[in-house]
Amino acid sequence: MPGVTPIKFGTDGWRAIMDKEFTFQNVELVAQAYGDYLNQEFKKRLRQRPPKVVIGYDTRRNSEKFAKTISEILIANGLQVILAGQACTTPAVSFTIVNQKCDSGIVVTASHNPPDYNGIKIKTDFGGSADKSITDGIEKLIGKNHVQKKSSSPTLQIVNLNEKYIVFLKKYLRLDRIKQAPYHILVDSMHGTGAKHIEEILSGGKIKVTTIRSERDVTFEGINPEPIPKNIARSIELMKKGGFDLGIVTDGDADRIGAVRPGGEFISPGILLSLIMIHFVEDLKRKGSVVTTISNTALIYKVARKLGLKIHETPVGFKYICEIMRRENVLIGGEESGGIGFQDYLYERDGLLSGLLVMEMMAMRGQSFEEILGEVEKEFGKLYYVRSDVNYPNELKSKLFQTLSQHPPKELEKQKIKDIKSQDGMKFILEDDSWLLFRLSGTEPILRIYSEATSTALAEALVKGGKELAFGFAP
Repeated sequence: MPGVTPIKFGTDGWRAIMDKEFTFQNVELVAQAYGDYLNQEFKKRLRQRPPKVVIGYDTRRNSEKFAKTISEILIANGLQVILAGQACTTPAVSFTIVNQKCDSGIVVTASHNPPDYNGIKIKTDFGGSADKSITDGIEKLIGKNHVQKKSSSPTLQIVNLNEKYIVFLKKYLRLDRIKQAPYHILVDSMHGTGAKHIEEILSGGKIKVTTIRSERDVTFEGINPEPIPKNIARSIELMKKGGFDLGIVTDGDADRIGAVRPGGEFISPGILLSLIMIHFVEDLKRKGSVVTTISNTALIYKVARKLGLKIHETPVGFKYICEIMRRENVLIGGEESGGIGFQDYLYERDGLLSGLLVMEMMAMRGQSFEEILGEVEKEFGKLYYVRSDVNYPNELKSKLFQTLSQHPPKELEKQKIKDIKSQDGMKFILEDDSWLLFRLSGTEPILRIYSEATSTALAEALVKGGKELAFGFAP
């Protein structure tokens, strides 16, 4: 179709800047292609009923209007639709798909991207993220057929998707133990769909929860709703002042987590994953393997080895973790960016559950977060993680990775490189197991440079050297 803006799905859906690429016209084209794809698949499989889908949305500007537009197109194409009646978490959509035996789902969200972005995540019949074969199939149908719209239909249900999801989440936890623990927890929802859910889940017990940034703000105070240090200054400051035992932060659609310890130090999701892994094995007597992405902390490997757990390493993207979770008994799997999934739960990451499981560990052990983390740091050593996201010229991207592959550095910060991994970007592992990783974002036009080391100074030096290396190609 002439004049159509190219629409490309990335690591987890299609994301673009609103009023530029993410327009109502383009959302309509994607919705029509999505409906066409599902109808074609059902025809191939000789299904006798129309596809049934769930549509959810986050707190961004116009997300509810985009979701309504998608519903109007899908019902006009004969699909059965369950539409969220209010903003909901991404895990709530995944749960509803499974619980209501739906065939697919859409979440209107740009997750942790900047406030001027919006996006569409496609979910499968098992609640996980759609793989490339599905998104490629949808892409090929964009603009092929005329957009059909219908404002209402008996096949449209409008439902509060959060309600049953919260009931399901509660059943996974030893909720009474958590509620009776004498802790004071800070929760920062970053103006996203996490809202006051944790506070409401834990109400009525000894534990006290104070929630900040729970109300909708479509600008997110001008900050990306991503739980990393530069975006959570208010939480860090509150934790420095004292009075809280743990700070939990969730992203825009509440499927990712970050944390802050008393004193204000940011705790990376990989460390939280390691703690929950210990909790599952030692406190709950669970068994299974572990999945982590290439950009995650080395602590996960150390803890898994100590516990005797098999470990898988994947490229960045929860869909790769999900693939393994579907084929074997995975105890826990997660990404550096904060998405963690759990055994006997959904094939989806969940920021709310991640935070609650850390509190469950504290409650069952009768220890503070500081005591638990202190013991882990004493046994395995303390690691320091740094990530820098930089705008990077398109013309340099291929040159950078070609050069890093063909002519890799022999040492970094006076340490020899002992191993190089290239399954997702380029990762250089040093003699003391410190590492530096270069990879392109799958959702934004940026280069991510990551490092982890045994000191802040070394981690920061590795990232600084990485930037100098990356921009050394610039004319």
